[in-house]
Amino acid sequence: METPPLTTPETTDRVTPDAVAGSWVEMLPRSWKPYARLARADRPIGAWLLFWPCAWGVALAGGLPQEIYLVLLFLIGSFAMRSAGCVYNDIIDRDLDASVARTRSRPLASGTVSLTVAWVLLVGLSLIGLVVLIQLGGFAQVVALGSLLLVAGYPFMKRITWWPQAWLGLTFNWGALVGFAAVAGMLPPAAVALYAAGVFWTLGYDTIYALQDIEDDALAGIKSSARRLGGNLRAGVAIFYAAAMLLLGAALLLTAPQQPLALAALIPAALHLLWQVRALGGADTVRALRLFRSNTLTGALLFAACLAAGL
Repeated sequence: METPPLTTPETTDRVTPDAVAGSWVEMLPRSWKPYARLARADRPIGAWLLFWPCAWGVALAGGLPQEIYLVLLFLIGSFAMRSAGCVYNDIIDRDLDASVARTRSRPLASGTVSLTVAWVLLVGLSLIGLVVLIQLGGFAQVVALGSLLLVAGYPFMKRITWWPQAWLGLTFNWGALVGFAAVAGMLPPAAVALYAAGVFWTLGYDTIYALQDIEDDALAGIKSSARRLGGNLRAGVAIFYAAAMLLLGAALLLTAPQQPLALAALIPAALHLLWQVRALGGADTVRALRLFRSNTLTGALLFAACLAAGL
């Protein structure tokens, strides 16, 4: 049975602990805030992490600067589809979210937004993504549609496997394939290596993110890579990031085999990821969130490396 929404000032002003303090959402009318929070408008990091692999694909395929419009399309699509994915995830996980301290104040889990309205919002956001999709070439459209099974399955992975972060990696980095396909009309080995690199990058940063919930997840029976790695978490994240860098190096060399110096463009990103690993320490939720958010910079640095090779 659908839980009726609660619209008291107290519930409409609830903010999840990992929301960006002082975001533009706080300036919205009080009655609008729960819907913006359901779409994660106060947590844009996820949209950027979805966008950067798309931009990598466009850059590595040699689409810039001529096809800059693709980057703009992917930016719009990333924000819309990330929000849609979060709404869908919250619909599926509303009962689990209510049992975890960090997520129990989410609009659906707290009853601030009704299930019916959540479905309407999901459809609206998906339509924005559809508008972006039809702007791409036929092959890129087919590749993009291939991600639907991954998106649909993600909310259930935490109940099935200790590695839901790996499934998220498969899902969040699909845009690398779509971006490459939109420019080149094909998916050569360089595109596959780029996608695989993104999967390991996500596995690393989302393991760090999962540190925030490690105690509540244990109580609720939710599985995660952070719980699975336990005391080996730092070593695990280091391995994931190292694999990402090796695969990115392979993607760059496959794209520009006559310019091995293009690998030097990976140094800033590699140093940034090394800083993340060194800064890890226990289940410190504030530090974990800060390190996780810093991957917006990682994505930008990797974009610069892909652009150097693609040019």
